[in-house]
Amino acid sequence: MANTTFSGPVRSENGFQSITKNTTTGAITTEATYDARPNFRTTVDNATLNTGAAVTTTLTTAQSGTVFEIDGTDDIVVNMPALSTANVGTTYDFIVTTAVGAAKTVTFVLPGAGVSNWFATLQLTGGVAANPTIDNAGDTLTLVNSTVVGSRVRVTCVSDDGTNSTWMASFVGSPIATVA
Repeated sequence: MANTTFSGPVRSENGFQSITKNTTTGAITTEATYDARPNFRTTVDNATLNTGAAVTTTLTTAQSGTVFEIDGTDDIVVNMPALSTANVGTTYDFIVTTAVGAAKTVTFVLPGAGVSNWFATLQLTGGVAANPTIDNAGDTLTLVNSTVVGSRVRVTCVSDDGTNSTWMASFVGSPIATVA
């Protein structure tokens, strides 16, 4: 099939579909349907990690693009999705809305202990050592006790072959997060 270039707006009364065609069978698969006004807003989850109680949860690729609010009153364990090639490009954002309590932590755990790693850029926002640091030796990213309101984490899976994975993490806040 040929490519078509339009010099003006393209209109349809019945929506648009993005498709792929199997080169062997010729079967058509609809990848996306655009039949309504697009919604480009980010999903904000203010319930899963914002309970004020201890939480352990495992995220899914379907939640990619979500901003999660964190209430650090009690311990929180956030497990990244199980090893899968489908994880590549999955991204989550987290913002601390209630400070991490004394003797409490918020941990982000990669699947497959010892086979996955964080490539983390950690930025302390205050104090004399307010410089970014790089840490890539571990599968657990931790927001330590007393992590302040407004601290942020963004994580993205950059490689996953179903056996090992690498996730990029960016932390901005105080005190500085750790990777182990």
